[in-house]
Amino acid sequence: MERLWAPWRVEYFKIEKYKGCFLCDYPKMDKDDETFIVWRGKNVFIILNRFPYNSGHVLIAPYRHVSDLSELTKDEVLELHYASTLIMKAIKQEFKPHGFNVGLNLGKAAGASIYDHLHLHVVPRWDGDTNFMPVIADTKVVSEGLEETYKRLKKAISEIEGREK
Repeated sequence: MERLWAPWRVEYFKIEKYKGCFLCDYPKMDKDDETFIVWRGKNVFIILNRFPYNSGHVLIAPYRHVSDLSELTKDEVLELHYASTLIMKAIKQEFKPHGFNVGLNLGKAAGASIYDHLHLHVVPRWDGDTNFMPVIADTKVVSEGLEETYKRLKKAISEIEGREK
């Protein structure tokens, strides 16, 4: 059985926890290039994960602070799904992954570290992306910084949405 092994993410648990809910606060800041919000819809937004499993790992969240899928409105559900397909097109265009992990961790028991604000993970995957580095050297090689990933995905989303009009 293959495992998504991510010991480098321990840094996420070591940092001082954000006071409040960054999924509520960051969209209000109107500083997308600093908060890494790559796309804004009417009901949901897409933000880079600051502690990615792989380059291009994003979170898709509703603006409303809700913790369960059943709390979403029909419009939020539809836009959440649209945003997931949009970002996967952008990631395919820019990073050419071999596959994706897409999922929700709903509640602490399900493994959610941010359990009170629903968010969908989209993680691009490549054959062999679980290499020896995390195991031998306790190091994850993420080949690109967040700033460059942000620029690439913003540009790709703009191109895709332009073609879809």
